[in-house]
Amino acid sequence: MTRNIRLREEDIAPNIYIIRGVKVMLDLHIAALYEVETRTLKQQVRRNRERFPKDFMFTLNQKEINRMVSQNVIPNKGILGGAKPMAFTEQGIAMLSSVLRSKKAIDVNIAIMRTFVQVRKIIANNEELAQRLAALEQKYDEQFEVVFNAIRDLIQPPAEDRVLIGYRVGSKK
Repeated sequence: MTRNIRLREEDIAPNIYIIRGVKVMLDLHIAALYEVETRTLKQQVRRNRERFPKDFMFTLNQKEINRMVSQNVIPNKGILGGAKPMAFTEQGIAMLSSVLRSKKAIDVNIAIMRTFVQVRKIIANNEELAQRLAALEQKYDEQFEVVFNAIRDLIQPPAEDRVLIGYRVGSKK
């Protein structure tokens, strides 16, 4: 009996991290979504290693593990059981569907792929928003530059000699 639980993007997105400059999910989070043990997932990957080149999957180094533990992505090193976590890119997760052939794996992969697409859209929207903000700042900086120049002109003393008006103290005619 398979539970038909619909995975939501909101449940998956927090498990997508940027490591080595790419968006990835860790094996322990993927295994939890697939409802399999992490060691089972890793075993299937090792048996089909040729399907997972470095741009699909890589193993975290000790520095990356320490960073993930300090950020509470990994609760503690003990949960790893001495094994280093595998990080799967979007393509690596898609390849998992050819290695893990259950109905659950297919459903989870579809949900994860949709989430990656949404994350990409959010990032693109944020970049567009940042560009618009920069353009507005530049536009308003130019407008305020006129105001600032006018204020500077009022503050600075005139450059030309002026005829003095009034009495001079201690002067003789």
